[in-house]
Amino acid sequence: MAIIGIERLIYCVEDVEKSAQFFEDFGLSPQERTPDSARFQLPDNSRVYFRSLATHPVPGSRVVGQGVHELIWGVDSADNLEKLVTGIATDREVRRDEEGIAHFVTDEGIAMGLRHWSEKRLVFAPTDPVNSPGNIRRMNAHRRWIARAFPKGISHIGLLSPDLEGLVNFLQTRLNFRLSDRQRHFAVYCRADGVTDHHNIALLNANAGLPGMDGQLRFHHANFAVTDLDEIMAGKNYIERRGWPKSDLGIGRHRIASALFCYFPCPAGGEAEYGADSDALDDGWIPRDFDPMFGLAHWMHDLPEWWDGADWDVRFAEGSAPSKGSVQRRPNLAAAED
Repeated sequence: MAIIGIERLIYCVEDVEKSAQFFEDFGLSPQERTPDSARFQLPDNSRVYFRSLATHPVPGSRVVGQGVHELIWGVDSADNLEKLVTGIATDREVRRDEEGIAHFVTDEGIAMGLRHWSEKRLVFAPTDPVNSPGNIRRMNAHRRWIARAFPKGISHIGLLSPDLEGLVNFLQTRLNFRLSDRQRHFAVYCRADGVTDHHNIALLNANAGLPGMDGQLRFHHANFAVTDLDEIMAGKNYIERRGWPKSDLGIGRHRIASALFCYFPCPAGGEAEYGADSDALDDGWIPRDFDPMFGLAHWMHDLPEWWDGADWDVRFAEGSAPSKGSVQRRPNLAAAED
């Protein structure tokens, strides 16, 4: 075990004040706020920083436009940190700062860092019992009433990459990431070796030809973990009452990772996402390969005209077929509904 999650995100933005106000409404806890910088902290002790894109760019970052320009990975021990740094420093500069963070840049121009995350906090977010026909788990009790969402930690970020395979190779060979799943010709999902999150980074094909995908390295979204669908809905209602634009895709559930989602256009760049109820993986997982649109969603409450569920097509990823005697359940290859 070594990397145990995203310790912090550094956004470079055009309007620090507007970005900070959005994320305060989104449910993050402000720690510091000045005209040209802001810092927020989450319950697991991860952090989000905002600084001016014009005056405080991240050294080495080639991310185009505003959004996350550097992500810092938390490492479980000082010894593991040094092992990772030694490997990375064989062919690129590693810069240390006063906090002990080891900063470096991938071949593609993504600024990253490694920090011993000794103060990471385990957060418990119990869910309410769920009733269903013939299965009563909640008697003489109503569900919790909540007014808004308060994210517990940073689950993952999404980047638009012109070189998916090169970046996946870097993550696997230099940072010990695991391949989780593939979205055919569209995206690759990877998780750090010290977590059970389905993925900590989603790499989207910048050359896919869809709106906003112009072949350049760009920030796409950041996912913040909340407890359940109720918290997502309460957060969505609160954000919209505060006057922020509505989600483009609304509420839905991905097939890839099984996770609930709600994305919001974000003044800090890309989108901010509430996420909940994602799959948990360990090294017994066998990566799969999805048709892009089939993998996108199991359902969406506000069905876009362009999404028809696509082909019922999921298979094991190339080179990841189960060995003889494997007990993992195979992907569901049943025929699509009429």
